[in-house]
Amino acid sequence: MHREGVASIMLQQYQNILVPVDGSKATQPVLEKAIEVAKRNKTHLDILNVLEVNQFSDTYGGAVSGDVIYKLSQDVQDRLNALKQQAIDAGVKDVSIHVRFGNPKPVIAREFPADHDTELIIIGSTGLTAVERLMVGSVTNYVSRSAICDVLIVKPEELTN
Repeated sequence: MHREGVASIMLQQYQNILVPVDGSKATQPVLEKAIEVAKRNKTHLDILNVLEVNQFSDTYGGAVSGDVIYKLSQDVQDRLNALKQQAIDAGVKDVSIHVRFGNPKPVIAREFPADHDTELIIIGSTGLTAVERLMVGSVTNYVSRSAICDVLIVKPEELTN
């Protein structure tokens, strides 16, 4: 997106902004852009991580125990608390964190925004490797086509230079 496009989004008055994060290297620049937009809008920021339990049963073979899921969700909660603190330290006054289980595509595009009156989703252009995108499809691509609100796609720095 060109500077003019970003400027117009930043002038738009959004009340609820969602930034889905997945722990990939794309998380930091996406969060920084979300913090910037939330501060300019003086608005609420939701930080969301969607855990897809099926992916863990494939990785760990068979059914995943409740203990593994509990430990995983605790780790994610700790990571989200650190991201929340980063947003607060940067000047965002109203930040919430969320962990959801399910398929990230519909959760990010429709379910979470409907539940939280989200007006803007700020998402990275990719959090997956090329092979993973080929196998599972791009969450960002799905969200950009199916979201019930506006979407701002943050490109990795190496693509914008």
